[in-house]
Amino acid sequence: MVAELGNFALILALCLAVVQSILPLLGTYFDNARLMRTGRFLATGQFVFLSISLAVLVWAFVVSDFSVRYVASHSSLSQPTIYKVTAVWGGHEGSLLLWVWLLAAWGVAVAIFSRSLPREMLARVLAVLGMVSIGFLAFTVFTSNPFERVVPGAMDGRGMNPLLQDPGMILHPPLLYMGYVGTAVVFAFAMAALLGGRLDAAWARWSRPWTTVAWVFLTLGIAIGSWWAYYELGWGGWWFWDPVENASFLPWLTATALIHSLAVTEKRGGFKVWTLMLAILTFALTVLGAFIVRSGVITSVHAFATDPERGVFILGMLTITLLGSLTVYAWRAPKVGLGGSFAWYSRESLMMANNVLLAVACAAVFIGTLYPLALDAFGLGKISVGPPYFDTVFAPLMLPLLFLIGLGPAVMWKQANPSDTFRQLRWALLVSVIAGGLWPLTMGAWRPLTALSLMLATWIILTAALDIHKRMGSARQPLATRLRKVMRPSFMGMHLAHVGLALIVVAIAMVNTYEVERDVRMEPGQTTSAAGFDFTLQRMETVRGPNWDADQAVIDVRRDGRPVATLLPQRRYYDTQPGNPMNQASLHRATTRDVYVSLGERLVGDAWSFRLYYKPYMFWMWSGAILLSLGGLLAASDRRYRLARHRAVDRRHRAGTQESGPAREVTT
Repeated sequence: MVAELGNFALILALCLAVVQSILPLLGTYFDNARLMRTGRFLATGQFVFLSISLAVLVWAFVVSDFSVRYVASHSSLSQPTIYKVTAVWGGHEGSLLLWVWLLAAWGVAVAIFSRSLPREMLARVLAVLGMVSIGFLAFTVFTSNPFERVVPGAMDGRGMNPLLQDPGMILHPPLLYMGYVGTAVVFAFAMAALLGGRLDAAWARWSRPWTTVAWVFLTLGIAIGSWWAYYELGWGGWWFWDPVENASFLPWLTATALIHSLAVTEKRGGFKVWTLMLAILTFALTVLGAFIVRSGVITSVHAFATDPERGVFILGMLTITLLGSLTVYAWRAPKVGLGGSFAWYSRESLMMANNVLLAVACAAVFIGTLYPLALDAFGLGKISVGPPYFDTVFAPLMLPLLFLIGLGPAVMWKQANPSDTFRQLRWALLVSVIAGGLWPLTMGAWRPLTALSLMLATWIILTAALDIHKRMGSARQPLATRLRKVMRPSFMGMHLAHVGLALIVVAIAMVNTYEVERDVRMEPGQTTSAAGFDFTLQRMETVRGPNWDADQAVIDVRRDGRPVATLLPQRRYYDTQPGNPMNQASLHRATTRDVYVSLGERLVGDAWSFRLYYKPYMFWMWSGAILLSLGGLLAASDRRYRLARHRAVDRRHRAGTQESGPAREVTT
């Protein structure tokens, strides 16, 4: 009966979502404060019931209740407890339940932390979130129910996909889903603003922290997924332009553009119409990503489902989302206005160029991802669009964007003088050119694109340092005073994120140009060299894990005769799926390089196949992703958002006091 309790709670959450989408909107239409307040209670109730449902599913996995079909398909008796828990989101149905639970959690967060919003605005936001919840909850209840029973129950389950039995599984899906469902909050704010006709700086200020936090989670989810693929798959790659990878990258690109567009809307009142469109597109691309992953239109290690009927359901959701939101947009957006004017050379114009480049890059990835699927769907043949297309199209768009990132903070709002900017940044430009030209020579070979990429990365770091130095002011002032000028979270968060991006650019340029990969055959006692490192296979041994056996190689790595590391790559055979062996690569990381070994198949006699990698500057990739996310968190925590909430509360309190008159003041 426990599974039935979870199913009942899921259905009740769907019912509450339906009510949540109606009552608060009726309250705004009839100016009924009581109806508007129901949004908070309904959002909380939806979260409570979904928490019960998720807890029941977790419990079914922990106790190995194989009478639940989903548990039997993704768990086994020998599976470690931690992977029994993570198996909850290791398949389609459970991951969708996690998705709707996180969506409900975002709704509760909006209800709690947006009390200073005008009650009509908050009611509309929660109502739109209720509408979004209806779609995903109905999808879960009617097509993807994780509580479906199988009679009689199995004695043991099939076990989790061996690829997913990894610590990366603990973090990657929840963080990525947090980013996905966070875009629903951004969408809800945009639709609430359109419905209410309030599209001013205050609306942008309310939306910015929610947008930034969603972007941070999306960034972390993508980064951890990349890290997971890098060390787990044994392919030595961190990005493959897989359609499912692109599905998460598309909303990240538009969300990045949205963050910058919101800054212009808040500070200068510009880009209003474009900002609204970006909010709609970001959420629509999230729903599109769900379609790609869960419809069966692709075959990928990332894909969850292969049922076309489910794909039709999500496609219907996407259609309704776009038709509904674009209809409201066409109705209300012309009344918004274009905002303040600005000169051809100003921070606004650079922000516009930033947005255009990101939008075009998103369109390029979108076409490369969906064009092969469309051809296949219409029976026009099968083609493959891979890394050569994306590298050729995407890189030229990113290079000017990197230059603008360094230039933007030095340019004034509304109107600026190019000669003033050049005088201010000329030394940074010169040093960047020199560094970009000389840095590749330290790696032993010079490539034009690599030099240009390193020049732009140096440019971003130097211009950030100059802007911070400029903000600190005169050296005659006390150090504490100077530091206070630059410790504003939004200012430091911006530069920290930009520096993080620069580190990622360095890593991409270096690893794409100077990585070394060798497929070798080795026997115990044999030594092979790659990229100046000597790899000696000491022995092969068999090890036992909690639910797997593995062939393990013991490899000593030396450089110039000095020991570097002992690597232990494995080839694992899981108890429930012995015919599906998994490679567990072994790495030794340093600040400027990774040494990486993947164990392949057994060959004739005592020989084994190995793949040896030398990966320069990969540490900078992951460090840059952390800085990028930390910068976003700092920006979202800026004090002015809290002050804005307090001022709004004070204004409402004063307005209530004035309306009630002296008698009200006495009773208070």
